[in-house]
Amino acid sequence: MSQKIRHVVIAGGGTAGWMTAAWFARLLKDDVDTITLVESEEISTIGVGEATTPYIRVFNQVLDIDEHAFLKSTYGTYKLGIEFVDWGAINNRYVHPFGPFGREFGALPFHSVWLRHALSDRNASLDAYNLQALAAKAGKFMPPAGANSPLAEISYAYHFDASHYAAFLRQMSEAEGVRRVEGRIEHVDLDERGFISGLRLNGERLIEGDLFIDCTGFRSLLLGEALGVGFEDWSRWLPCDRALAVPSRSTEPPVPYTRSTAHSAGWRWRIPLQHRVGNGSVFCSQFMDEETARENLLANLDGEPLAEPRAIRFQTGRRQKFWEKNCVAIGLSSGFLEPLESTSIMLIQNGIARLQYLFPDRDFHQADIDTYNADLTREYEEVRDFLILHYYVGSRCDSDFWRYCRDMSVPDALTQRLNLFRSRGRIPQERGEQFRTGNWLAVMWGQGLRPAAPDPLVLSIPEERSETWLRQTRDVIAACRDRMPPHEDYIRHFCAATISA
Repeated sequence: MSQKIRHVVIAGGGTAGWMTAAWFARLLKDDVDTITLVESEEISTIGVGEATTPYIRVFNQVLDIDEHAFLKSTYGTYKLGIEFVDWGAINNRYVHPFGPFGREFGALPFHSVWLRHALSDRNASLDAYNLQALAAKAGKFMPPAGANSPLAEISYAYHFDASHYAAFLRQMSEAEGVRRVEGRIEHVDLDERGFISGLRLNGERLIEGDLFIDCTGFRSLLLGEALGVGFEDWSRWLPCDRALAVPSRSTEPPVPYTRSTAHSAGWRWRIPLQHRVGNGSVFCSQFMDEETARENLLANLDGEPLAEPRAIRFQTGRRQKFWEKNCVAIGLSSGFLEPLESTSIMLIQNGIARLQYLFPDRDFHQADIDTYNADLTREYEEVRDFLILHYYVGSRCDSDFWRYCRDMSVPDALTQRLNLFRSRGRIPQERGEQFRTGNWLAVMWGQGLRPAAPDPLVLSIPEERSETWLRQTRDVIAACRDRMPPHEDYIRHFCAATISA
């Protein structure tokens, strides 16, 4: 007879720790006896990621989080996509929006029909077929409304202050019975099987448990250090290894999108919140020193800096296993893929949800562990390849960094995807992928990748018929954009935070 997990111990707080605590407290409160989170105020959290993907809405909805209250508490704004500047080529600018493009033409995907016209029209606009892209550029926002129109399918995410989000979830978790223990982990005890039996804190306290969740950040104190799970380095494909983060004063109403601007050795981010703007520079230390990156970042702020830039070192890659024995790593302790597409919180969610689905008993069956590891490995690799795409595809050769990215060998799966698109504009879609057809289309086209010819199946469609269909699609989406209110008006009316002077 199996013995259920009675005591769950979460090592580390921050976004990963408190997201895990909140989820388990709400969904597993009848299945476990105690959930304990150990964190130390002496250890700061990374907190550079203040932008998300639409999956965060599912997480919040499952926890019954009121969206407007959450945005007020975290100084949040809405996000409809990412604007990429100087990616692919200097002076190039495109939007990677949320949501699909256009609509299917019978059995054919939208982009197959659109590409037939776009390949012969240099002024063809992909943005015109995506409501989120048009609304982002117009500074507009509203949640889904109505039926049978693009307005009913608006896809969005959030920008928010990550430290306030963790505090918001902490309050919710403690109200649900999570016990927070203040302390620094000084030793991890293992039993005769090599399983974790307890965490020894400063002051000789011992926190025992059955299942341990490692949310200790890059150090991976439990999974990496105590259990010896190695790290798979992906820096040959994602070479940036440093970041600088700094807040600045707002100079305009917040726009509903993140901005990523490429520079000679990486890129800068701009994330608008209600009370400030989050800025940062991601760069490769092999091609740019920290002082140059700092000067570059400060010189490109829209407003006055509100603090000194904070330096962060990282290595892109993942743990060789995400679950070993009775320990699961979630967040930075499991891997890091840089914040280019705001995937860090999404990967935290995936790890939590899959752990709930495969939640063990104290026998810790290897089939469950192997399935978890295989699923998370596939997801990390899919996200990795999507990020590599941004660096690899394009015509930039104005610096050693971009020449390195242009000439590097990329994973076979990405090569196959790119070759399919180069041939006839085909975009394969695997079940359960995090990034879907519209995501790959936006970035491949935006980076300058072009098919040699359109899909042969579209050539049988009378050109006048497909042009009429495309024009009608554009007109409907433009009319929907015109009905949306300004982003700042929506925030002011529904979720404005109290901002002290």
